[in-house]
Order: sequence, then structure tokens, then C-alpha cells
Amino acid sequence: MIEHDVRVSPSKASLKREDQLAWKIAGVAADKVAVPRDVAAMIINRIIDNAAVAIASLNRRAVVSARDMALARPNKSGASIFGVPSGKRVFPEWAAWANGVAVRELDMHDTFLAADYSHPADTIPPILAVAQTKEKSGRDLIRGIATGYEIQIDLTRAICLHEHKIDHIAHLCPAQAAGIGTLLGLKQDIIYQAVQQAVHVSFTTRQSRKGEISSWKAYAPAHAGKLAIEAVDRVMRGEGAPSPIYEGEDSVIAWMLNGPQAHYVVPLPAPGEPKRGIMDSYTKEHSGEYQSQALIDLAFRMREKIGDFDAVEKIVIHTSHHTHTVIGSGANDPQKMDPKASRETLDHSIMYIFAVALQDGTWHHIDSYAPKRAARADTVRLWHKIETTEDPEWTRRYRATDPNELSFGGRVEIFLRDGSKLEDEMAVANAHPLGARPFGRDDYIRKFQVMTDGIITPRESNRFLEAVQELPRLPAGDLHRLNVAAPAGTLEAGKPGIL
Repeated sequence: MIEHDVRVSPSKASLKREDQLAWKIAGVAADKVAVPRDVAAMIINRIIDNAAVAIASLNRRAVVSARDMALARPNKSGASIFGVPSGKRVFPEWAAWANGVAVRELDMHDTFLAADYSHPADTIPPILAVAQTKEKSGRDLIRGIATGYEIQIDLTRAICLHEHKIDHIAHLCPAQAAGIGTLLGLKQDIIYQAVQQAVHVSFTTRQSRKGEISSWKAYAPAHAGKLAIEAVDRVMRGEGAPSPIYEGEDSVIAWMLNGPQAHYVVPLPAPGEPKRGIMDSYTKEHSGEYQSQALIDLAFRMREKIGDFDAVEKIVIHTSHHTHTVIGSGANDPQKMDPKASRETLDHSIMYIFAVALQDGTWHHIDSYAPKRAARADTVRLWHKIETTEDPEWTRRYRATDPNELSFGGRVEIFLRDGSKLEDEMAVANAHPLGARPFGRDDYIRKFQVMTDGIITPRESNRFLEAVQELPRLPAGDLHRLNVAAPAGTLEAGKPGIL
């Protein structure tokens, strides 16, 4: 990897494009380096993972609305939509929109956490939609996705958006544009302009993940994917972009991030170096914010020592700054303690999640968030006894660069009314690569089968799983086989809009 210094440059300095971060990102995307076999295998895993969570959410309101919007823009030469037979196609930006919402809705696909946080599998829907539309091969798709992951993860390693209340799609959109550039074999100067456009249009605030969290949490990455496709389309037609998009004196670093004196160091693969970023990401076994994954597993372990949950006086979760301030009591969001809160809010409340996991010993992407479950009196009593606190050591480990120290869990103290105390800790979730049961291909397939059971037919399930595992050998024009269709008559329709 090469570490690139990124600083604000005054307009009068006329910063050369070769010295701009967007140009360097475009260089990585244009590099025709081969994709390693283990990276290709992990890409297949994440396509399976995306399909699992997308199909499980097919009839949730946000997904229904997004699908209806997409179906109103038919294009017989376009891309497929999850749940809809692949013969019925739409414009690629709208397929990316619908599929992106479906993938993100349950908050149960992969994650990468570093200086900022991300769900790098959000890069897949727009890259796949363009690949289907342009009749690319499985190998082309693998190359595009490898780039999308690499750029998303490298930006997340280096540039914190959260501290400036900027939503993480600001890293996602340029990564999606870069991945599409790789997929299509575009030249560096074209990708450069697309990346700059993508950055310019995707900086939004993180109010989408604050207070009463709405369905826009699922729509935000889909919106980025739609913007990325449109950006690439425009620059392929000869249009340009604001430049330099990162370093400009009136651009994002100077006014939205660390300011005119900012200095970032962004790692990117050297020319000819394989794009291995995906191997540093990890998926979710449980439906909820990633920082909850280890704590859910820890709750399962600790519950065996509690005979009576009403005997609990207080629970304190000692964890990282990020966990405390995003999904913990440090967020100062009263909605995180409200039994009537939205599902999107509850999956960002570690107090709620830990209470339910402690009581139930299981976690389900639907049942654990059901309104009746959230309103249960004994759960509310326990939930309201839970608080989080930042522990500097867990913050250090959360930000560690050594993968053996990196952790996203915490230490839990359960104080009982008799004066005794239970204490335990867990650094990473069981499914994490360094966890007790790291996810492999069989686990991804099992997750797909569990989450799609009763929604699609066994025949369709087997067909998709066979096709996706043949991805490196799928010829040009065959990528619609990666779509998954629901049985006729099972997809719901939503409220009418303008179209």
C-alpha cells in the first residue's frame, strides 16, 4: 500500500490532478491487476449475504416503496430487481435504488469500522446493476466489486466523517463510482471525473442516524448508488466535475471535514498490487448495528448465570467511544429507550438489544424487534436499567491498527440486588474472522437459507446458490442469474406516488 498525503490546496496553487486523491483513486480503479482467488471467493460470499438480507426484507414498507419506484421506470435492456422475475427489468440506477434499499433495510450485511464506519457491501447493488445492463461477465463483476470494496475501506481507514456529523455515504458514493469504472474498463481520466462528481453530490449529514431514525437509513446507500451510476453516465458523455474535490479551498475537506489545515493520510494499493480490502471486512450474524454483534453474543453467555431478571439492579456496558455515542446512552437520544420507537431506532440502541438478548438467548431479525416484544413490561424494566460508558482502553482497541487488538465489543457489569456482581467481556463477535466461529461459505449459505425460508421456493434458492458459486465462469450477459425471484403474487404493492 502507498500512503498518500491529502491536504487543502488554495486555488492559486493549481494543484496538479496527479497530486489529487480523486486521481489516485481513479488510478487504482483503472489498474487491471488480477483479483486473487480468496478475494473472488469472499466476493461470492458477500453477494450471497446481500441476497439473503434483501429477500428477507422484500415486503417491508421501505423496500416495497423503492421497488415500486423502480418498476415505474422499465427498460427491457436494463437490470433486475430482487423479488421480481429477471425478465422484467428497469434502468440500472433504479435497480440499484431498489436493491440497495432491500440490502440495507435489515442492517444485517457486512461492515468495516476504522476511522469511520461503513457497510462496504452497499457497493454491490449499483455495480451489479450496471454489469447486468451492459451485459458484462462474472469476472468483470468480480473486478468491479473488488475495487468498490477497496476504495470504500481505504477511505474509511483514513478519513473520519462521523466527527463532523457527515453520513458515511460520502465515502460510499465515490467507491461505487470507482467500482463501476473498473467494471466498464474506463480510462483513469473518466473515472477521476466520476469520483469527483460522486463526492460532490453525496456529502449529507448524519441526522439520518440520529434521534427518531427513519427508513432513510436504508435509502441513503441506495441513493448513493443511484448518484454514482448517474455520475459515471454523465462523465462518459463528456461532462466534468468540481475539482479538486477533496483538496479544493471551498471543497469538502476545507468546509465539511477537518478544515483548511487538515492533513489526512489515505492508503491505496500501489500499481500492480491486488485489491484485498474486502478481506478486512466482516459480516453480521445478528440483525443490528455492528457494535452490537459481540455484545449480543456476550449476553447469550451471561444470561445463563441470571436466575431472575428482576433481581438485576443495574447493568453497565463499558465500551468504545463510538459504541457509547452512536448506539449507547452517550448518544443522548431518549428515543433509544422508548418502547414505541421505530425498528431503525431500536437496532441502534444497545440498551434495548442487550436486554432482549439477555432475556431470550436468541436473536431474530423480525421477532426481536416486534412492537409487542419491545413493549413487554419486564423487558422495559430491564432495558431502562442499562447504560453505557466509554472506557479509554476499549476506545483504543476499537481504533487499533493491529488486527489482533482490534475489537468492537466491551466489558459488562451486571449488578444484582443482593449486592453481588456478574462481569464478563467479549472483544469480537463469534462470526468475526478472529471470533469463536468465523463465518465461512457454509455459514453464508445457511444464513441465506434461513432468511429466505418461506419467501422463495427451494428450487429458486438452489438455482441462485448454484449460479452465484459459478460467478467466475459466468459468461457475458448471464449476470441476471444472480437475481432472486419470489413466487408470483407474493410481492406486495405500496402507496401510489407521482408515477
